Amino acid sequence: MEHVHGSHNFVLVVFSYIVAIAASYTVLELTDRINLSKGKSRWLWLMFGAAAMGMGIWSMHFVGMLAFSLPVPIAYDLSTVLLSMLASIVASFIS
Repeated sequence: MEHVHGSHNFVLVVFSYIVAIAASYTVLELTDRINLSKGKSRWLWLMFGAAAMGMGIWSMHFVGMLAFSLPVPIAYDLSTVLLSMLASIVASFIS
C-alpha cells in the first residue's frame, strides 16, 4: 500500500490558532452577559454564545483542513460542510 504525504501551510495553521483564540475570547466576554441576564434575554445571549463558539470551533478546524495540502484533488460538499457547522453550534449550545 502506497502512502500519500501531505504538507501544511504554516500561515494558515497560525491563522487557525488566531481564530480559536478570538472565538474563545468572544465567548468568554459573552458569558458575563449570559450570567447577568434573565428570561428571554438570557436564552438569546445563550444562543449568540453557542453560535459564536460553535462557529469559532468549526472555523478553526476548517482553516486547519485548508492548511493541509495533499497531492490529490480535494473537494468539500456544501451540505456536509453546513451540517458540520450546525453540529458544532448545537454541541456548543448543549455544553
